[in-house]
Amino acid sequence: MDGTITKPYFDFDAIREEIGLDQNSGPLLEAMQKMTSSERINAEKILHYHEQKAIEESQLNNCARETLAALRTEGIPIGILTRNTKANAYAVFNKHGLQFDAVVGREDGPVKPDAFGVLELCKKFNVQPHETLVVGDYLFDLLCAIAAGAVSVLLVNGKKYEFENIANYKIDNIRQVLDIIKQGVS
Repeated sequence: MDGTITKPYFDFDAIREEIGLDQNSGPLLEAMQKMTSSERINAEKILHYHEQKAIEESQLNNCARETLAALRTEGIPIGILTRNTKANAYAVFNKHGLQFDAVVGREDGPVKPDAFGVLELCKKFNVQPHETLVVGDYLFDLLCAIAAGAVSVLLVNGKKYEFENIANYKIDNIRQVLDIIKQGVS
């Protein structure tokens, strides 16, 4: 969601610092699982604050609305797989007047980079993973696509990533997803 449908917002290094985690402590949700109960409660409050701020400040990525409308016109089901909560995802969608056919959030099962969410969306849409595009702006998006056997699409958002080469496709604008679909996924 963040960085794909909406413009990138989260500064995870700053959130880690506010929580009291070392910059090299790894992914935030996984680091929080290793905390004591009281540490985790405090960390969840801080994360909740930043997630609520992200909802309020969210702005759609360039061409996101048009791309989603074109996918809907073509009858292509659209799912959201996020490390955020489903409630937060729906709050962003409601703010921007967006519709999705299914959402898998962190409360549903193992989070990205685990294949769980991709496989759940494939079940809901009655499609095979190899028939599915997973579009995201981070390594975990690519890894979960690969783990599930789906096609990975990296939205670079004007950045250069050291992991770009593992993506099946690299795009500069979400609208380019339509070109990938028209060409036929390979």
